[in-house]
Amino acid sequence: MITLNQLDFEKILAHAKAELPNEACGLIAGTITENGDKVIKKVYLLTNIDHSSEHFSLDPKEQLAAVKDMRSLGLKPLGNWHSHPESPSRPSDEDKRLAYDSTASYMILSLMNPDEPVLNSFKITGDTAQREELTIAP
Repeated sequence: MITLNQLDFEKILAHAKAELPNEACGLIAGTITENGDKVIKKVYLLTNIDHSSEHFSLDPKEQLAAVKDMRSLGLKPLGNWHSHPESPSRPSDEDKRLAYDSTASYMILSLMNPDEPVLNSFKITGDTAQREELTIAP
């Protein structure tokens, strides 16, 4: 299971909407409980240097700064998030191909229906994407 608080969800959503028509992206950091559940304590809003509606690349300088910040706060890198402006909240073939860390969570926010955004989280190993239980807590 992975837990995200409502304020951080709204932060991701606002950034994704502001970046339209392009994909937005960022990192997630937090803690892992004894039973393996992930608790997101901080989300990072990074620049999609591809400026594309179909794929993203994290800005390397921003990514490094985020990882340094995580370390300074004692947080673990848990994965990343990105938006799909016009497609469902599931990994594309490219998302699967570029998912190099099978322990990471890959969160995808669909803005296909702007009035009903959908956020899902996945574990990706090779061509297989398994949906994680995601809770958005108040």
